[in-house]
Amino acid sequence: MLSAPLSAQPANDPAPLRYSDPAEERRFHDLVAELRCVMCQNQSLADSNAQIAHDLRREVLDLMRQGKSDAQIKEFLVARYGEFVLYRPRVESTTWLLWFGPALVLLAGGYLVARVIRTRASGTGADDGTATDLGRTSRGGEDEQEW
Repeated sequence: MLSAPLSAQPANDPAPLRYSDPAEERRFHDLVAELRCVMCQNQSLADSNAQIAHDLRREVLDLMRQGKSDAQIKEFLVARYGEFVLYRPRVESTTWLLWFGPALVLLAGGYLVARVIRTRASGTGADDGTATDLGRTSRGGEDEQEW
């Protein structure tokens, strides 16, 4: 009866990772900070307490000790779990919108704002009869409404 709520709790790592030197530890932390936990929403491999994150951290350290480069380790994890595992996905045709979409939206917004400002600054609204002053004429220096 108590086992069901306990199984939903985050896993504790029974044996903390031990590093051979500070450089290995720094490289490990830099690498796992760039990798996403495959089970958690928006948590890095370094921040997650899920059991699979513990297992993947051990696997990453083992791969590092086998002499694999960071790129090879990432490639290994992408082959296993897909691009989702990378916090910074590679620039490819499938991720093009992800990388450049915000810049395109910003440029489009800037273009629209500039166009609105230019339209208002030129005063075309009152002269072409289509803007808010439609139906008003100026007589003797004061505005009257024709209705």
